[in-house]
Formats: sequence, C-alpha cells, structure tokens
Amino acid sequence: METKRLNLVDMAWLNVETENAPMQVGGLLTFQIPDGAPKDLPRRIVKHYHQFSQAYSPWNHRLRKGALRTVAPEWELLDEIDVEYHFRHSALPAPGGERELGELASRLHSHPLDFRRPPWEAHLIEGLEGNRFALYIKLHHSLLDGVAGMRQLARALTDDPNDTERPPFWALPPKKRRKRSPSEARPGLYRAVAELMGGAAEQVGSLPGFARVVRSMLKSARSETGTAGLPFSSASSLLNSRIQSQRRYATQLYSLAECRSLAHNAGVTVNDIVLTICGGALRRYLREIGELPSKPLTAGIPVSVRPADDQDEGNALTFIVANLATDIESTPERLQAVARSTKRAKNELSKLSAAAITQYTVALMAPYVLSLVTGMGGRTRPVFNVTVSNLPGPEGPLYIHGAEMEAFYPTSLVTHGQALNITVHGYGDTLGFGFIGCRETLPSMQRLAVYAGETLDELRETYGDREPAGKTEAADSDASSAKKSTAKRRSKTQQSSAAS
Repeated sequence: METKRLNLVDMAWLNVETENAPMQVGGLLTFQIPDGAPKDLPRRIVKHYHQFSQAYSPWNHRLRKGALRTVAPEWELLDEIDVEYHFRHSALPAPGGERELGELASRLHSHPLDFRRPPWEAHLIEGLEGNRFALYIKLHHSLLDGVAGMRQLARALTDDPNDTERPPFWALPPKKRRKRSPSEARPGLYRAVAELMGGAAEQVGSLPGFARVVRSMLKSARSETGTAGLPFSSASSLLNSRIQSQRRYATQLYSLAECRSLAHNAGVTVNDIVLTICGGALRRYLREIGELPSKPLTAGIPVSVRPADDQDEGNALTFIVANLATDIESTPERLQAVARSTKRAKNELSKLSAAAITQYTVALMAPYVLSLVTGMGGRTRPVFNVTVSNLPGPEGPLYIHGAEMEAFYPTSLVTHGQALNITVHGYGDTLGFGFIGCRETLPSMQRLAVYAGETLDELRETYGDREPAGKTEAADSDASSAKKSTAKRRSKTQQSSAAS
C-alpha cells in the first residue's frame, strides 16, 4: 500500500491532540429545498453520494499503525473508503428547529475522530424546519486546515441548480497546485503555530527584525491613546481557562451589505464591525456571569498585510493583537477604539520586511505553542484572550441537487487556554458567525449569539441607514446553529427562545 510521510506542520497537530482538545475543524451548511423538488430529496442525495467509494487525496489518508506512529507518522493511501461510515444520514426530531440542529452539531463536534479510518466524517441532516436540510463536516487539522477543507467541500457544490450528477467532495480529483510566491507561503496564525510546534523555530533567526516589532508595540502601548492590543497585556479571563471535552456551538447570520454600510458610515472597516459585534457580545456575556475583567479583552486576528520590502503581488499572512475595548460601555465608542487598535497594528506591521513579519508571527506564538506541548495551557498568561477570524467565501449562489445553500457556518477548535473561538465565513451577501466553546468552562455560551445581535442593533441605531442595506437574521440555541434564509424568501429577524 502506498504511504506518505506527514510533514512537520501536519505532524504537529497530531502531537498536541488530547482527549479534551481534539484538533478538528469543519463547518455547518444549510440548504433550502426548492418548490417542486421530490419530498425525499435528502435521501436521494445520500444514495447518490454512497455510490462513490473511491476517494482522492487527502480524503483517503489513514494514519498508519506501528511503533513509529508518534515519532515518524505516515499516511496510508487507501484505494477505497467505507463511504457509509464517512458520509452519514441523520434526521432531526420534531420540530426540527435551531435548538435541535444546534444540539446535534455540538454533540458531533465534541466526539473525536477515529484514526483507524481517514480522519473525517460528514453528516447530511434532514428534517430541518422550513423544508430545509443541513450538511455538517469535520476533519482533523493534520489532514487539511479548515480553510482548505471548506474550499474542497465547496467543490462538491455547483452554480447550476439543474446539476444532479456532481460527485461528492471526496470523489473529486485534487486540482493541480500552482507554485505559490514566497509572500503567499508565509505562515498565518495556525500555520505559524504548527510550524513552530513542528520544529521550525529556526525561522526566528533574525532578531533585529523581531526586536523592531517589539519596540514598536511597546511604544504604542505607552502612547497617549494606548489603543493597540499588546500581546501578554490581556487580563487572564474565563476564556483562558482549562477545557473539557464537550463543546457548545452557537451561530449568527448577518448581511454583508449592511455591515459594509455600517462600516462606511462609521469610517471603519467591515472587520472592525465584526470585532465590535464579538466584543459587545463578550462584554455582555461575561458581565452577566460576573466574569468581566476590568482590563479590556484582546483578540488574535489573522490578517493580510503588504510587507515594506515586497515588490511582488500578494500579501503576507500574519496576525495582529487588537483591543476589543470591552471596558467601554458605549458601543459606538467601543467601535472607534477597536478601529484605532486594528489600524495602528496593521500600520506597524506594514513597515516591516517580509522576513521580520514571518519571524514576528512565529516567535510571538512560542509561549502558546509551549503551553500546548507542555500541558500548561490555561495556567499561564494568555498571548491574547480569543481568536477571531474573518474569512472570505464564495459569492454564490451554490447548490446541491437543486437545493440552494443558504448559510455557511464555520466550526473551529479550542484548546487549553483558549476556551472560545469565533470564526466568521462569508457566502454571498451573508456573514456566518460560528462560536465554538467548551461547554463546562463557558456556561450557557449560546447567549453570545443573542448578545451579538443586540450589539448589531446598537450599531444600527448610530450608523444605520434609514433603509437597511440588507437583511439580518440571527438564530441561536443551547449549543445552537442558526437558521438563515435569503433576502428573497425571508426578511424578518429571528432569534431562538432557547437563550432565555
């Protein structure tokens, strides 16, 4: 049987895997069954997909058994997979609402993957109210990172509503990779962490570049505004505790057009709007349970910046630490503080060389990496309090067997010391928010979804147009996933009563 060695990055994700912190990512997609479609359309999709037992790389990779599995792990490349195991058919109990879907998604994301098989699984979930169904997928980070995994999943979708023959994602041959430029290959947040965990610390060889970053951040911290988030300056919070194995999942869905309009009226970026929504939700949640620190929370945010010495097209992927301004009560004032923080952080990084940006990214994550490797996560001061990622997605619309995808919600991972992760994924005119957290560490975490909607309402009051730029729909539940509908079909704002 053909085998393939894991590279250092992928091996690193295996090395930090624990029972309470499985390194798995994924997504939850909802679809609207069109009028006139067969009543058993979900079953027909399952039957069609079950015909494809041949899987292409990386979906046919299984971890090889043996004494050297932890030292020099290898993938076995299978000729066929057990397709009925990897692609499963489920149904929600009545009434098939957001509570039921959210509870199922949370349970599925809590269970670790089986390494005796290729470490991924997908579930088609029928019975969702409103004549809809959902698709949930999870995969191990050693197989693919979340962004790449969702891109491959999207390949199974089509822009043709009449296409009923398209194979599933695992049965599609991989695209030929173009050679990436050095700027594109630079590590982002998780890749930087993984490269360091995999033994790539030698990349931090040029201390002068990194020293300039540190001096710049310290100068910002001592400035009159003090708006930039400084790594390790965050107060330890409930978000930075130890975690257990069970997860809670909550979602929100907003109009991208409306967020752009709010950003334009406020003189900020869409990402600043996203961060303010997240910060407002965290402020309300932590204050309600008596855990709001007096110092502002900070967020680690993957960003794309153009290095000072980069003459090629493309940006360097790194991350910034931004102030969420959770110590400020006024939402408009909090938005402006967030905007000043992100602008200052990006400006500082843009003055650095490409090598210095890479060194900054890798070196700054060393304490977090060491905490995972040594088991000290959640016992030391955090680099930042929470990761907030905002990822672009397909402009849509996309279909499976004529059923239009309505929403794309990401599910990420949490670790000791990072008990909450917030990832936002674009699709068409929507931004799908995915809040994933430890069920035991963060009680009633689903309330974050409700408080996010309340924060957006406050932004509308100050910066909104008389006529909304787009629709917003919010949904949450006890470990909730959200129901979304397109503006053409539904326009009301909906919130689940489960959070009350």
